[in-house]
Amino acid sequence: MTTLLEVSGVSVSFDGFKAINNLSFRIAEGELRAVIGPNGAGKTTFMDIVTGKTRPNEGRVTYGEKSVSLLALSESRIAQMGIGRKFQRPTVFEDQSVADNLMMALKKDRNPLAVLLFRPKAADHARVEALAGEIGLADALHRKSGELSHGQKQWLEIGMLLAQEPRLLLVDEPAAGMTLAEREHTTDLLKQAAKTRAVVVVEHDMDFVRRLDCKVTVLHEGSVLAEGSLDHVTQNEQVIEVYLGR
Repeated sequence: MTTLLEVSGVSVSFDGFKAINNLSFRIAEGELRAVIGPNGAGKTTFMDIVTGKTRPNEGRVTYGEKSVSLLALSESRIAQMGIGRKFQRPTVFEDQSVADNLMMALKKDRNPLAVLLFRPKAADHARVEALAGEIGLADALHRKSGELSHGQKQWLEIGMLLAQEPRLLLVDEPAAGMTLAEREHTTDLLKQAAKTRAVVVVEHDMDFVRRLDCKVTVLHEGSVLAEGSLDHVTQNEQVIEVYLGR
């Protein structure tokens, strides 16, 4: 499989504390990957580095067929290159309808004049309806986003990211605060999304990770402790010690 994202020898310190310590791993094109680890393992910092929010002290982060370095690029440029990130708390435009949120997120020319003059075409409306169907909100297209449940807002935000057609989707703890039924729908949604792009999911909920049924990377103290199937990593003595607890 072609490597889409490569993190190589990356370290970053905050006030002398090494949040990421010589971190190296690869994500393949069209791969679904779960990243787990105890609090403070560096999971969020890893996503901050990939999306340009945090600059590492050393190491390389390259993306795409041409191995473009992400470290010299702004957050907005990285997003334009096809890397989408979903934070833990859903951020949707609550006064706007589900359809409006998805329409605003469609991949379009973002210069001020183009935005001002934008008028949706039939193809745009069709894309919005298709996205709503994908995320399970087809019946809620005309509802205000603020009226949605926590889980539905998470799905809407995932839909808004999918509207931008990313090649790599980074998702931070999507199962937090969801009902069991919502969690199940979310795993199905992420597995479906990974059929056409790479999806990296940072998660604490082990049942959720098991349902994803994908390769797992365990982080500890800012570096990779173990990698493989969930069964493989949960039988690792070091993982049991630092993460699962004896």
